[in-house]
Amino acid sequence: METHPRAVLIAGPTASGKSALALRLARECDGVVVNADSMQVYDRLSILTARPSPEDLSAAPHRLYGHVDPRLPYSVARWLAEVAVELDRAAVERRPAIIVGGTGLYFRALTQGLSDIPAIPDAIRARWRDFAAVAGPQALADELAARDPLMAARLRPSDTQRQTRALEVIDATGRSLADWQSVPKAPPLLDPAYCERLVLMPERAWLHGRINRRFDAMLALGALDEARAIDALDLSADLPARRAIGVGPMIAAARGDMPLDAAIERAKAETRQYAKRQMTWFRNQMTDWRAVDPAQI
Repeated sequence: METHPRAVLIAGPTASGKSALALRLARECDGVVVNADSMQVYDRLSILTARPSPEDLSAAPHRLYGHVDPRLPYSVARWLAEVAVELDRAAVERRPAIIVGGTGLYFRALTQGLSDIPAIPDAIRARWRDFAAVAGPQALADELAARDPLMAARLRPSDTQRQTRALEVIDATGRSLADWQSVPKAPPLLDPAYCERLVLMPERAWLHGRINRRFDAMLALGALDEARAIDALDLSADLPARRAIGVGPMIAAARGDMPLDAAIERAKAETRQYAKRQMTWFRNQMTDWRAVDPAQI
């Protein structure tokens, strides 16, 4: 932390008010807001990922929002490299960095370090993505069980993204991803002792109400048109941007495969389920963070 100003880390489930709190702090202390949400990095996905509005983006410096083509994959390793640049930039500008988002793995890598896994050749990445898309989840799970039973036992059968990643790693390196993860990590970018770490933990009913109202607002802003534009890109099903919460139901509605009312309810339900998974992760993994009820802020 000798080269960086004090940082504030704000984690929390979707729709809990993280971005608004980060903006408020940035305006109060002349800080810079840095994105730690794995979906808000994508361009062409501003509405359905609840990216800060143009007005908010202009009210304080915001970094790492909407800078990645949704047709490309994006990883925690790439985010960590990019956030290191932003921390250095904030240090030069003598601004506090306010790092905000709902992707717990980003915060863990930031404060605990990341295993040094070699880069995977593009050909190997493409081969396993194609395999996942054509063969389907069960064949992918079976292949991983045969080639890397240790990682197969750790992953849910439905987690095709991480199963594909595990197969890429063992194919490219000859070693299980579990082996690489056991190697001592590179030092973290931020020492938790020098950061203010907040995790927003709202009451369920309060959060569900916000989720429902926010999705209604997304529709008014053009969420259906945004989903239609994403659908026109013909993204592979294994690309993260294609699996953003709400995108699937809205694409189904745009195609006429699902009534709009049903798609809206499906998207809201998916968002509530995602928020529940986030809060479980935060509760288990961020025991030393300061929990805050956003309704009381």
